[in-house]
Amino acid sequence: MRIRLALLVTVMLSVTPIVPSDAADRGDRFALVIGNSKYPDADAPLKEPVNDARDVADELKRDGFNVEVGENLTGDGMHRAFDRLYGRIKPGSVALVFFSGFGVQSNRQSFMIPVDAQIWTEADVRRDGFSLETVLGEISNRGAGVKIALIDASRRNPYERRFRSFSAGLAPVIAPNGTLVMYSAALSSVISDNGNDHSLFVQELLKEIRVPDLMAEETLNRTRLGVTRASRTEQVPWISSSLAEDFSFIPGANPRPSTPAIAVLPQPAAPQPAPLPALPRQDPVTPPKIEVLAPAEKPVEKNEGSPAVALADDPTIKALTAKLADNPDDQNALYRRGQVYASKGAYDLAIKDFDGSIRLNPKDVEALNNRCWTRTVIGDLAAALKDCNEALRLRPNFVDALDSRGLVNLKSGLAKNAIADFDAALKINPRLTSSLYGRGLAKKRNGAMAEGDLDIANAKAMDPNIVKEYADYGVN
Repeated sequence: MRIRLALLVTVMLSVTPIVPSDAADRGDRFALVIGNSKYPDADAPLKEPVNDARDVADELKRDGFNVEVGENLTGDGMHRAFDRLYGRIKPGSVALVFFSGFGVQSNRQSFMIPVDAQIWTEADVRRDGFSLETVLGEISNRGAGVKIALIDASRRNPYERRFRSFSAGLAPVIAPNGTLVMYSAALSSVISDNGNDHSLFVQELLKEIRVPDLMAEETLNRTRLGVTRASRTEQVPWISSSLAEDFSFIPGANPRPSTPAIAVLPQPAAPQPAPLPALPRQDPVTPPKIEVLAPAEKPVEKNEGSPAVALADDPTIKALTAKLADNPDDQNALYRRGQVYASKGAYDLAIKDFDGSIRLNPKDVEALNNRCWTRTVIGDLAAALKDCNEALRLRPNFVDALDSRGLVNLKSGLAKNAIADFDAALKINPRLTSSLYGRGLAKKRNGAMAEGDLDIANAKAMDPNIVKEYADYGVN
């Protein structure tokens, strides 16, 4: 299990309009540029987004755009910024959105995440995030002739291990006609924040925007090639275009018909998402407002016997404990505090909170599954199996419980039962790397060495950390 050290970050809203002096002559180009760096759930502020947003805003200003740049925007701040952009759009105008920060894929859509998002379940992504498809649709409805989205959000983020249905990277966008979209990396792939002041993607983008006589599609195509070469194919941006008219970032540019259509560019095979050991809760639930979230991304030692006082300074635990002091029967607070305890290796404390949550709602299949998983990690296998069986009785084909029960059977030495559970989970979700790796181990223990090695190799190709993850569960 991996977690991040919780840091309480005070996020300030900073929105600065930048308008070129001759905006009256070139007022049909509008851009919203957002750089979100200070996410409380992250280890430390990202270095790239704010610097990149400022540089992109300055370049777009020189290119005749009316630009608003937002730094470290909260959800309310992003709502207001998008509303202002929508209000400026005129029929036939150009509208551009640049976003750098964390992005999350959910239900085959890509969501831009504000700095104060409180994401513990997939439903939270849809509640707190901003769907790129929704934004482009609204821009189109306002009459924009050219829609451009430049999204530098293919980063591994601190939310992904909180629900197992998470898919890494960004999803393909279904955009209206007249739209040009570019992601900084391939679909369903992630890149690491390089620790520099500027991202490779933005460096290459700005270099190509400044080349005269290029149409926008060629500009982005050249950016893609530049990033691919500079990263030695480790980072390959993704482009989608349905532009029906010529458009250049530099006004007055003459087209140079030298580049093939972007639609025929081959896209690399997208890597599969990493497995997510953080505890899931998939049903849409309206949670209580929690001001600060505990991140989840650093190896921890198993410390199930740690007293609550050792975790008392954790801001999320403090907030949830305060809620429970006011209302000891707040089931959602019990469930979420159990998640935080489990993510920090305080397994006994986590189980106590899951006990309380299940006492209040015996049919809470997510709490049953999470208690099953936690009991499995500490070796209480008989009780874990009972929890998983109950979760599956209440919700047949619950993929997370099948995955958890597969782990129970694997640790119990019941290889055939483990294979059956992992098979069932993979039939529902073929991208579930934890089940693929677990099935490989189970097959090898059952004598099918070649088949097991193939599953293990495929799982490791999807996620090189899967071996350590299983070792942390006590399975080698």
